[in-house]
Amino acid sequence: MAQNSKILIIGGTGYIGKFIVEASAKAGHPTFALVRESTVSDPVKGKLVENFKDLGVTLLHGDLYDHGSLVKAIKQVDVVISTVGRQQFADQVKIIAAIKEAGNVKAEIRRKIEAEGIPYTYVASNCFSGYYLSALSQPGLTSPPREKVIIFGDGNTKAIFNKEDDIGTYTIRAVDDPRTLNKIVYLRPAKNIYSFNEIVALWEKKIGKTLEKIYVLEEKLLKDIQESPILTDVVLSINHSVFVKGDQTNFEIEASFGVEASELTQMSNTPQWKNTFSSLFEKLNPRS
Repeated sequence: MAQNSKILIIGGTGYIGKFIVEASAKAGHPTFALVRESTVSDPVKGKLVENFKDLGVTLLHGDLYDHGSLVKAIKQVDVVISTVGRQQFADQVKIIAAIKEAGNVKAEIRRKIEAEGIPYTYVASNCFSGYYLSALSQPGLTSPPREKVIIFGDGNTKAIFNKEDDIGTYTIRAVDDPRTLNKIVYLRPAKNIYSFNEIVALWEKKIGKTLEKIYVLEEKLLKDIQESPILTDVVLSINHSVFVKGDQTNFEIEASFGVEASELTQMSNTPQWKNTFSSLFEKLNPRS
């Protein structure tokens, strides 16, 4: 029986990275996480690092901006998964440079990889449900609204909301499946596809109350993007892409470039997709 691939996660202590590290370790892959030495002593992330150790994860001290440490780490593995945050997206070219020097591994980062001839798999995870739905994507809120809700576009565009641990599980399942090589794996379970209006209706049913709805149409949203400071404009641009243009659902997945995760028979033993809303809303107290 072939051994599981050795996997390095860069950005493993970040929001989605921690789910992928855990999924990799639990799936039996020799799992490595690149961490800064300062992260180990951080009061919050230090606890996460200790959890990694308990799972059998090997910690490699290094940094995205330290070429030598990147090369050294990459030489120890078969697969590199990048889960860095959006502020570091452009800096992923540093990972590509390290991969080229270290040798030919499979990398899960974009575009320039193809030009460099590095084997890849892109995982289109779509919306993180814990991030988007914990406050229904409302600016400045940390819990779902009780009085009024801002809706981007007309609210009818479909989007996809996946549980973070499901994203981790399916990302790792794709690693050793040859059908995902040089393809995009789309995490698009039918029961997790909703419009924003449908999301709001579910929340209204949960709390037994009708919310005031404020629709921000495309023209206004594009103007807000242009006038907003850096990072805020990025968030608004993502909202425009997802909730107005429908970029997660407005195309068919073609075999020439992609595959839907649920169609991979090798993944048939994976636990069923968790329904985003039943699992999230059950945790929320309608009277809180």
